[in-house]
Amino acid sequence: PLIKKYSSEKIKCLCLNDCDTSFFKKFTDRVEIITGNITAKESLTDLFSGSDESILFHLAGVIHPTNGVKQFYKVNVDGTLNLLELSRKYDVKKIIIVSSNSQSGCNPDREHLFTEESPYNPYMNYGKSKFLMETGVQKYANMYDLDITIIRACWFYGPHQPARQTEFFRMIRDGKFPIVGDGLNRRSMSYVDNLCQGLLLAAQNPVSHGKKYWIADERPYTMLEIVNTTADVLEQDFGFQVKRKVVRLPNIASNVAYMMDYMFQSLGFYNTKIHVLSELNKDIACSVECAKSELGYSPTVELREGMRRSIKWCLDIGMNI
Repeated sequence: PLIKKYSSEKIKCLCLNDCDTSFFKKFTDRVEIITGNITAKESLTDLFSGSDESILFHLAGVIHPTNGVKQFYKVNVDGTLNLLELSRKYDVKKIIIVSSNSQSGCNPDREHLFTEESPYNPYMNYGKSKFLMETGVQKYANMYDLDITIIRACWFYGPHQPARQTEFFRMIRDGKFPIVGDGLNRRSMSYVDNLCQGLLLAAQNPVSHGKKYWIADERPYTMLEIVNTTADVLEQDFGFQVKRKVVRLPNIASNVAYMMDYMFQSLGFYNTKIHVLSELNKDIACSVECAKSELGYSPTVELREGMRRSIKWCLDIGMNI
């Protein structure tokens, strides 16, 4: 029913100059590609022209910057505010903004789950940029009475995933992915179809006005479950020879990486591998009960099937795992 509701709508999609847009041409003829950058307000005129009474899905953001930590704030904070200013100017009907789990940081213990009422506790500069983005959005919405919903997504996975997720598959295949500590720390993950369901539900349901929702798979997974399930899928579903060797690292490995990450970022630098290692022993888990009760959210894909679809997509496009 969600797809049917939007099946006749034309979609404008903002892409950077160097984006490969061939996917959209294969997928549908209803997408009009607009070239621009949310950090350059003057480049967004074509995107917003004729957009009155439309719905804006703001999915752009920087997770792992290539130009230092300032890029977090330029894109995630300033870029978002640019979109809000133009949305107000062009009378956009509703705005759905994708945020992150990082503005909430890490769970205080393994039984704890983040809810919509959890306090802000941003993790590093990425988390701080999302915190500033969310609070800035809320102030702007209140000031101008805009209909805005914030969707908090967790660890993304699924078809069309970024290259770092494919590297994750390779490391598991080769027995090189590290388990830090006992591996029983919990992570919420957002399979792409589940996330899209949450976005569309928020777009069509008036109750979402001014709200924020956690959108993820039905339940969190332990790091051991994530690694072992991915290994099972590679081996059992696709015939890969998987080295069932687990690289065990003590908790201090992530703690040292955290201190290095903090030091690098305080100097304005960013290292993706150090940052990821710093999180590997952390609990970052949420509850999706609010989205289920208010929006009718019902995540239909769980970890094993999601990983199977992810790996199949990689193989279908000729990507080496």
